[in-house]
Amino acid sequence: MEDISASCVSLNVVANSGKKHSNERETIHRQILATSLAASFNIVFGVSLAYSAILNPALAQNTSDIQTTEVERSWIASVLTLAVPIGAPIGGILMDTVGRLNTVRIASIPAVIGWVLIATSSNVWMLLVGRIFTGLASVLGTGPAIVYITEIARSDIRGSLISFAPAYTSIGMVLAYIKGWAFGWRITAWMCVAYSVAPFILITMIPESAVWLISKGRNDRAMKSLQWFTLNSPNPTEEGGKTLAETQFEQLREANNKKKAANQNKAGVMVVLRAFLKPTGYKPFLILIGLFVFQQLSGIYITLFYSVEFFQAVGTDINPYLSSILIGIVRAVMSIVNTYMLKSFRRRPLILWSSLGMAACMFTSGLFTMWIKNGTTTLNWIPVIAVMLYVVSSMIGLLSIPWTMTAELFPIEIRGVAHSWVYSGAYLAMFFSVQNYHTLERECNGVAGVQWFFAAVSLGGLLYSFIFLPETHECELSEIQDYFQENTFYLLRKKKSPESRRSSHYSYRKPSADIVRRSTLKPVTEDFNDQNENLLVKK
Repeated sequence: MEDISASCVSLNVVANSGKKHSNERETIHRQILATSLAASFNIVFGVSLAYSAILNPALAQNTSDIQTTEVERSWIASVLTLAVPIGAPIGGILMDTVGRLNTVRIASIPAVIGWVLIATSSNVWMLLVGRIFTGLASVLGTGPAIVYITEIARSDIRGSLISFAPAYTSIGMVLAYIKGWAFGWRITAWMCVAYSVAPFILITMIPESAVWLISKGRNDRAMKSLQWFTLNSPNPTEEGGKTLAETQFEQLREANNKKKAANQNKAGVMVVLRAFLKPTGYKPFLILIGLFVFQQLSGIYITLFYSVEFFQAVGTDINPYLSSILIGIVRAVMSIVNTYMLKSFRRRPLILWSSLGMAACMFTSGLFTMWIKNGTTTLNWIPVIAVMLYVVSSMIGLLSIPWTMTAELFPIEIRGVAHSWVYSGAYLAMFFSVQNYHTLERECNGVAGVQWFFAAVSLGGLLYSFIFLPETHECELSEIQDYFQENTFYLLRKKKSPESRRSSHYSYRKPSADIVRRSTLKPVTEDFNDQNENLLVKK
């Protein structure tokens, strides 16, 4: 699948020239509106992720109208993740063929089919097929939305707008827990049919990405899209009465022509394979795969897919649905806070402290779970608090950072392919961990042992990251490639000479109007790789 970041161009309203136009705030409001509607399918995705947490406890009851085994319930929980490696390439093709927003609309079709199958199910197979359809819909509805947001957002607010997606996902999880508690799993499934149709209707209110429209030669619609976002505002850095939309249109068309020329010389399969055999290819790939294994086995997603069952087994007096709702709210809040954390702090300290916090919280929760089972304590609310702190710890590091680093560690020529492979590997690891939760519970002699296993894996992730994981925060692509060319173990990395450090040391400086004019519209990959040419100067 094509590297997503390579196809993204952000529409930046120039604000650094000192001639801010009066409609600038309104253009931001329109970007926020477009983001809110385009990302709305993430609510459906969140419900899909958390749905097994309310479905499986009901199926496990003797009074359930669908009798299931423990193995079948494990498949019901985990089969959703198998749709991701299948759906991602399909989503990439559709996104480039029919457009970003149309792909989100198409996602409503398998979503409705899946939720209707679940709501009307009379056997396990209907539940499994329904979960597969909702998993496929989740991929088709969320990936294109992120690309759309990246393409329509100003660079200075792009990160904040992209954070709408995980926030909506967390809201969807909370809705699943609340509705499962209040209405049961069948009525919740029927409600999700409405949730799935809503994005199809809502996104008719916003225009398609001008980047995609220009790539397909639909210039009139592209201009209308740009005019909708900019309100026909004048360009503060251009003389001669040009509107900002006209300036952006010219720059987007120029960027599209350059991209077409570059694609004519695109590397072949053997060139990509040879690039993977280089240290800059296989080292980051292996490091990320290992990191995702620790992420999945540390229980981050297991506690999401089996939330209600997990809290039932812990022995707390707090209603397991209420506990799950509290955890979902914590995830939603932390998904917003995490935007600031990733922007402001280095990756290694975040993931190390995250792993340590997860280990401490899970060890504490397991200890009190054992004491509750033995009757040696009445403090049965502590496991819930410990798991909440565990979620907080995971959100600042081990949960979020591996996903972001897939776009940071690989060279441009293989980034798209490498991202797809790592992404697929991560979801296969997720499938394995979710699928084998009950087996793990038996092997660990109960949920207390499971929590200690999660704590041990978290410590293993800390040690693994401490030894292997490089620092990428505010690093240039060339620095990252040089690191992998010469190093494998971060602790044994070769230090740069003072001369080398001085020659590669950069500092930020406010860009001039000329620089802003040249970089009003830049592909994301150019922002990442060539940022020092336009926004940074040597000391």
